Amino acid sequence: MVTGGTGTLGRALVDRLLAAGRPVRVLSRGPRGADDARPYEWAVGDLRTGVGIDGALFDGVGTIAHCATTNGRGDVEATERLTGAAVRAGGDPHLVYISIVGVDRVPLGYYRAKLAAETVVEECGLPWTVLRTTQFHDLVARLTVAQRRLPAILTLSGVSFQPVDVTEVADRLADLAGGEPVGHAPDLGGPQIRSAADLTRATLRAAGRRRLVVPLRLPGALAGALRAGGNLTPDHADGRITYDSWLAARTPPRKPGLTAPGA
Repeated sequence: MVTGGTGTLGRALVDRLLAAGRPVRVLSRGPRGADDARPYEWAVGDLRTGVGIDGALFDGVGTIAHCATTNGRGDVEATERLTGAAVRAGGDPHLVYISIVGVDRVPLGYYRAKLAAETVVEECGLPWTVLRTTQFHDLVARLTVAQRRLPAILTLSGVSFQPVDVTEVADRLADLAGGEPVGHAPDLGGPQIRSAADLTRATLRAAGRRRLVVPLRLPGALAGALRAGGNLTPDHADGRITYDSWLAARTPPRKPGLTAPGA
């Protein structure tokens, strides 16, 4: 069963599992689209409220890939509802949880929530695996795209990122879901560590845009942790798809008025 199966990572994971011949059940808050004929089961349930998260949801489920996120503190409560319902339903499904490199080092609110959700997974009583990854390519691109109407693009001085492709994360998750629980799996990072300014300029070049890039050195513990590389995993640069390769694959031939990838 894949929670968050309609999200960026969830969709890629479902594709990988189906390609491997694995039976899949997708948990979603909404009904299945009328044009979706892919060969998986669809279950409607809301991890934010608990509606639909009952014992029947877990019938026949041997593995739960928990990819759903509220992008905030709600991740903790959602994970508590999921694990609590799975335990009450009986059985012993392998719970695979996706997290973020640096949740234990970078004092960001969302990271704290992910770390607390990891603790829920570890203590729920189910066999478990946690995979931490670096930022996806599209998230790094959005940092630039969100400022596309500004005359200058702001970026973080002294901060680097290690973007990884979501399809490679899905591949790793599919492998973990098909194996035995390992606890904390080795981190998964992208193949290159590049400065925020460098990635910003690459995003602009791919879109055929010219903007002044202004690095800002921000004060505080969060910026300090990022400058110290708390969001990086240089010993696990296992991804193969570079940011430039991702940009090239997503960017159509340039035309007047073209926006950046994802805009």
